[in-house]
Amino acid sequence: MNRDFLGKGFASPLQINVRGGIKGAKQEEVIRQSILVILGTQQGERVMRPTFGSNLKSLLFAPNNIATANLARYYVEESLQTWEKRITLDEVLVENDSSDARLLIHIRYRIKSTNEPGNLVYPFYLQ
Repeated sequence: MNRDFLGKGFASPLQINVRGGIKGAKQEEVIRQSILVILGTQQGERVMRPTFGSNLKSLLFAPNNIATANLARYYVEESLQTWEKRITLDEVLVENDSSDARLLIHIRYRIKSTNEPGNLVYPFYLQ
């Protein structure tokens, strides 16, 4: 099956390949990197797109408790449903890791065009 319709672009973060050019990413990797960019961008951070991204960074100094985990889950769901139209979210689970003062955000999704499942764990450090 030809999967070119999933897209291709530059790897994020930008990297140099062995021939001295910019390393690319394609297909499922582009979607995974897009999710990471969305979650890593605070709303209001981009001048020409003030609503792009998520509000996760507003939780940076929040206590590591269930309320913060639920708010993080809401922010992730809201931002991915708004900005990553190529996926359908199956589940977002947030696990409190009090030993490292972080939230482990487990994201399960399905690529709409191929119905292929994907998942990633996004660590979010609170302090």
